[in-house]
Amino acid sequence: MDMTGVRLTELVEAAGCAAKIAPGELAGVLADLPRVPSEKLLVGFDASDDACVWDLGDGRGLISTTDFFPPMVDDPFLFGQVAATNALSDVYAMGGSPALALNLLCFPNCLGIEAAGQILAGGAEVCSRAGCVVAGGHSINDHEPKYGLAVTGFVELRQLLANGGAQVGDALVLTKALGTGVLTTAAKAELLDAAGLRVATDSMTTLNEAPLRLARELGVWPHAATDVTGFSLMGHSCEMAEASGVTLEVDAAAVPVMARAREMAALGLIPAGAYRNRDFFAPRVAMAEELPLDLADVLFDPQTSGGLLLALGEKDAERLVDALVDEGLPAAVIGRAVPRGEKSVVVG
Repeated sequence: MDMTGVRLTELVEAAGCAAKIAPGELAGVLADLPRVPSEKLLVGFDASDDACVWDLGDGRGLISTTDFFPPMVDDPFLFGQVAATNALSDVYAMGGSPALALNLLCFPNCLGIEAAGQILAGGAEVCSRAGCVVAGGHSINDHEPKYGLAVTGFVELRQLLANGGAQVGDALVLTKALGTGVLTTAAKAELLDAAGLRVATDSMTTLNEAPLRLARELGVWPHAATDVTGFSLMGHSCEMAEASGVTLEVDAAAVPVMARAREMAALGLIPAGAYRNRDFFAPRVAMAEELPLDLADVLFDPQTSGGLLLALGEKDAERLVDALVDEGLPAAVIGRAVPRGEKSVVVG
């Protein structure tokens, strides 16, 4: 809450990545956009990747991405931290390192300017941890507060990751637990205490740099990667499966879920984005009939600043998960890639 006594979450209709445009509507818009071909553009938006990559001609790629959204928490500094962590995640999902960021801030007149400063300070703290320079930005007046970053990073092209590289036989690794959308929805409804929400905020402010750093140290490297954000684990799994020409089998019991997320889901505290995700992606997912509804809801839950979904060799995946768990991250092997079947994702 800022000095005016106004709660940030009172000013928004949707929170965090749950505010994304419905995936079906977005796909229709993108399909009609003109393409400007270039041999230098190595990754664009054709396969729903997390960022674009431009060939610098020296063995490196320039990664460019942007992400911003309305607040899912009331503390301005914490909101800034979450939004910045989320924006930087796209660079890590491409196998790169963030280098430069520009602030994007929409701010209502009903909030004190001190709150704007706290949002920017939260973003700056995260960028500092990531070794990313904040070099400026842009701000406008808006009836809803929104914040994020435009980020530039770099990647060695031999280590460039995309969501289309999963191979038959790969294991699937998820590096963070699910449940941020459900828990922040419950907190907004004042049905979740501070300790319950802290599980989500601690995760949302954890950078996704560890999986790449540890993979390099172990001498292993994923074949494909994406970060799990507003389109949910199911949505981003569909995108990876379809871009790779495989089917992903997901063991629902192995998926890490945040404490109390299933409890809140069972009470019906589901963000609207989860229903949009289910409407669009469910026809491409075969879900076991015996799967509990609350768990299914979490699998379609829009994640804010979620973890990475990685596809890599089975033994490499086990070594990477062990290293991530040793660092205190709730990583797990949650499934595997199999030959392409009728559905993009099969959940059992």
